[in-house]
Amino acid sequence: MAPVQYAQDLPPAGGFAPVRYQRNLPVKGPGGALIFAGVAAVCGFGFWRVGLGNLEKRELQREKVWSRIHLVPLLMAEADRDAYRREQAALEREKVIMKDVQGWQPGKKVYNTDRYTANSVFVI
Repeated sequence: MAPVQYAQDLPPAGGFAPVRYQRNLPVKGPGGALIFAGVAAVCGFGFWRVGLGNLEKRELQREKVWSRIHLVPLLMAEADRDAYRREQAALEREKVIMKDVQGWQPGKKVYNTDRYTANSVFVI
């Protein structure tokens, strides 16, 4: 038998072509620094607008407080006129109701004092 001639498998002359192992991805969208700068700008603008809103709200609250302070005398005067009107109406009703009672004095205080005492019963 003739000996078997083995041929070893060798690379081609000049070697194989280099293997491309690096990823070659296209750049899609803005970079991280640009996104961070955009988010910071939007947040800064938002905080600025919140600050303006807080100033406006504070001014409206101050205006509301001062308007209430200036309305207090008017409301008190209105309440005093209403109380006087009710007191006079109650006095007139008392005169009509107690006209037949001898010695009755309409509007006389039931307390033995000269101090002012507000009525404890209000008829609406």
